[in-house]
Amino acid sequence: MAGPQQQPPYLHLAELTASQFLEIWKHFDADGNGYIEGKELENFFQELEKARKGSGMTSKSDNLGEKMKEFMQKYDKNSDGKIEMAELAQILPTEENFLLCFRQHVGSSAEFMEAWRKYDTDRSGYIEANELKGFLSDLLKKANRPYDEPKLQEYTQTILRMFDLNGDGKLGLSEMSRLLPVQENFLLKFQGMKLTSEEFNAIFTFYDKDGSGYIDENELDALLKDLYEKNKKEMNIQQLTNYRKSVMSLAEAGKLYRKDLEIVLCSEPPM
Repeated sequence: MAGPQQQPPYLHLAELTASQFLEIWKHFDADGNGYIEGKELENFFQELEKARKGSGMTSKSDNLGEKMKEFMQKYDKNSDGKIEMAELAQILPTEENFLLCFRQHVGSSAEFMEAWRKYDTDRSGYIEANELKGFLSDLLKKANRPYDEPKLQEYTQTILRMFDLNGDGKLGLSEMSRLLPVQENFLLKFQGMKLTSEEFNAIFTFYDKDGSGYIDENELDALLKDLYEKNKKEMNIQQLTNYRKSVMSLAEAGKLYRKDLEIVLCSEPPM
């Protein structure tokens, strides 16, 4: 017979990803104060119960109040009668919990791309595992987040374990961008509209009218609008401005070279 479960049996929320967790969190933290408390907590708990019943799980007690008490004992670590995000994140699988916590420290996608550019010196769309620590340290500095050496080491090891799945010691931009909060992850916005090398070369050549091998910010603006219209995607001006800024962090003195843009827009980074 299997031993007792570590998680309360109704918490099959543990299948969630960090992004789904954030959606749920925002839904229940209705006043956005960073806690689920009072009425919010009751609503949250009723939803948990519904999910538990829906998945055919049972528990020793059918009394909602008792279950709530059991839940609070386990997760309300500072016993203030409220659940904060870090407490609830414990129900996530370790790696998704880590992503959630790390995302609280990361600034904008423009900062992320600036740090990326510094380390991906050969513009391959990858950074080497041995550069990861420097990359993360830069990222945390830009976001004005204090950290100590053991913490940085722990971040580095966890990210390697999460992203370097084939063990080749290389980390791709599209994987690493998962470290960004979802709304900042502009690479996700290009999912479903990735270009092949041929398509990319055609569109880049069209905007690089003088054949200089780079485009400027205005040309990038037109190119992105084109891309969105071509894929029939909605895009507001504010979003477009943010994406353009993020992509331009890869530019050199206002010049965005072919290879830099290819990393963002092509399904596979150029080899």
